Amino acid sequence: MDLVVAVLFQLVYGIANLALISLGLAIIFGMMRVINLAHGEFLMLGGYTVVVATNNGVNMWFAMLILAPFVVGIIGVIVERMIIRWLYGRMVDTLLATWGLSLLLIGLVTSIFGASTATTISPPLGIIRIGDYSASGYELFLIGVTVVLFIAVWATLKLTKLGLVARGTMQNPEMSAALGVSNTRVYMITFGLGAAVSGLAGGLLAPVTGVLPTIGATYIAKAFITVISGGASILAGTAAGSILLGGINGIFAFITGPTIGEVALLVAAILLLRLMPRGITGRFFRKSL
Repeated sequence: MDLVVAVLFQLVYGIANLALISLGLAIIFGMMRVINLAHGEFLMLGGYTVVVATNNGVNMWFAMLILAPFVVGIIGVIVERMIIRWLYGRMVDTLLATWGLSLLLIGLVTSIFGASTATTISPPLGIIRIGDYSASGYELFLIGVTVVLFIAVWATLKLTKLGLVARGTMQNPEMSAALGVSNTRVYMITFGLGAAVSGLAGGLLAPVTGVLPTIGATYIAKAFITVISGGASILAGTAAGSILLGGINGIFAFITGPTIGEVALLVAAILLLRLMPRGITGRFFRKSL
């Protein structure tokens, strides 16, 4: 029984981890149809923000929960104003531009911190006992944060004026402009919030994964697979994609090892998109947020 609980805990953590790294991308891609290939680097910058801040005496929790999303959110606003604002409606161009931005950020961070050694900080909260097995208390914290973050994003998009205006602008920018809404401001805020969520995720994962200038490549592949497999709905799609793919990854990783788990995740995503080209929420939960 203890083994079952321990395995289920790791399975849930794998799903939460996948959802956490994908949510910022889902906001930007799902609402704005911008292919942000620098998403992994936004996560990486969140991690480095936490590492640098804690090494300089800043409280770890403040660095992870406040500083990382703030810094990366500001960077996201700058990127939107300088690059993305000229490329709306040109999906291939946004892909190329953000790919170039990704390479630029990797180069800048590498020149500052070096390329070979992962920068790490110790995870807080210690361990929890599950009978004869142990698990990380910080991983339990990350599961809780992921749930709270999804609820917060849902409430923002569904219950606030900002969320209503943002969704209306993305669906019909001409009508929103005719009603006096500043579309450019809405785009800027939405992109900045998506970047801030990515920075928060990167900061929270820094104690678990460590931070390297090239770690974004690890994040971006899984995030894009999850978001595309989930479909057009931002939250329902990300949650559904994370549960399905994260569950398959966790089960195969437990049975055969982590490498086969990653392969199974990719194969499952390919089969899913072959059977449901519009993703899970293109077939189910069509009216979900």
